[in-house]
Amino acid sequence: MTHVPHQLAAEFPDKADQISKMEQTNAHFARLTEEYDEVNRIVHKAETNVAPMDDLAESEMRKKRTALKDEIYQMLTKSA
Repeated sequence: MTHVPHQLAAEFPDKADQISKMEQTNAHFARLTEEYDEVNRIVHKAETNVAPMDDLAESEMRKKRTALKDEIYQMLTKSA
Protein backbone atom coordinates (compact mmCIF):
# COMPACT_ATOMS: atom_id res chain seq x y z
CA MET A 1 0.00 0.00 0.00
CA THR A 2 1.33 3.39 -0.87
CA HIS A 3 -1.27 5.40 1.02
CA VAL A 4 -1.76 4.92 4.73
CA PRO A 5 -5.05 6.43 5.89
CA HIS A 6 -5.27 8.50 9.04
CA GLN A 7 -1.81 10.04 8.85
CA LEU A 8 -1.68 13.07 11.11
CA ALA A 9 -0.97 15.53 8.29
CA ALA A 10 -4.08 14.24 6.52
CA GLU A 11 -6.16 14.26 9.69
CA PHE A 12 -5.15 17.85 10.51
CA PRO A 13 -4.11 19.40 7.18
CA ASP A 14 -4.34 22.93 8.54
CA LYS A 15 -1.90 21.99 11.31
CA ALA A 16 0.72 20.10 9.27
CA ASP A 17 3.39 22.79 9.72
CA GLN A 18 2.62 23.09 13.42
CA ILE A 19 2.89 19.30 13.83
CA SER A 20 6.31 19.32 12.20
CA LYS A 21 7.55 22.19 14.37
CA MET A 22 6.20 20.69 17.58
CA GLU A 23 7.80 17.33 16.80
CA GLN A 24 11.16 19.11 16.73
CA THR A 25 10.65 21.23 19.85
CA ASN A 26 8.50 19.13 22.20
CA ALA A 27 9.81 15.68 23.12
CA HIS A 28 6.50 14.52 24.61
CA PHE A 29 4.61 15.58 21.48
CA ALA A 30 7.19 13.80 19.30
CA ARG A 31 6.74 10.58 21.31
CA LEU A 32 2.96 10.82 20.95
CA THR A 33 3.17 11.25 17.19
CA GLU A 34 5.60 8.33 16.90
CA GLU A 35 3.27 6.13 18.94
CA TYR A 36 0.30 7.30 16.86
CA ASP A 37 2.14 6.44 13.64
CA GLU A 38 3.04 2.97 14.93
CA VAL A 39 -0.51 2.20 16.10
CA ASN A 40 -1.86 3.58 12.82
CA ARG A 41 0.42 1.24 10.83
CA ILE A 42 -0.79 -1.74 12.87
CA VAL A 43 -4.45 -0.81 12.35
CA HIS A 44 -3.92 -0.24 8.65
CA LYS A 45 -2.22 -3.63 8.23
CA ALA A 46 -5.09 -5.29 10.09
CA GLU A 47 -7.72 -3.49 8.02
CA THR A 48 -6.06 -4.47 4.75
CA ASN A 49 -5.45 -8.07 5.91
CA VAL A 50 -1.69 -7.68 5.55
CA ALA A 51 -1.39 -8.59 9.23
CA PRO A 52 -4.89 -9.61 10.37
CA MET A 53 -5.78 -9.68 14.05
CA ASP A 54 -8.88 -10.65 15.94
CA ASP A 55 -11.72 -8.15 16.06
CA LEU A 56 -11.29 -7.29 19.73
CA ALA A 57 -7.59 -6.54 19.36
CA GLU A 58 -8.23 -4.44 16.26
CA SER A 59 -10.97 -2.53 18.07
CA GLU A 60 -8.65 -1.84 21.01
CA MET A 61 -5.95 -0.57 18.65
CA ARG A 62 -8.47 1.75 16.99
CA LYS A 63 -9.46 3.11 20.41
CA LYS A 64 -5.80 3.68 21.25
CA ARG A 65 -5.28 5.49 17.93
CA THR A 66 -8.28 7.71 18.64
CA ALA A 67 -7.06 8.50 22.17
CA LEU A 68 -3.61 9.43 20.85
CA LYS A 69 -5.13 11.60 18.12
CA ASP A 70 -7.28 13.37 20.72
CA GLU A 71 -4.28 14.07 22.94
CA ILE A 72 -2.25 15.31 19.98
CA TYR A 73 -5.11 17.60 18.93
CA GLN A 74 -5.39 19.00 22.44
CA MET A 75 -1.69 19.83 22.42
CA LEU A 76 -1.98 21.43 18.98
CA THR A 77 -4.87 23.66 20.01
CA LYS A 78 -3.23 24.70 23.28
CA SER A 79 -0.06 25.81 21.55
CA ALA A 80 -1.82 27.72 18.76
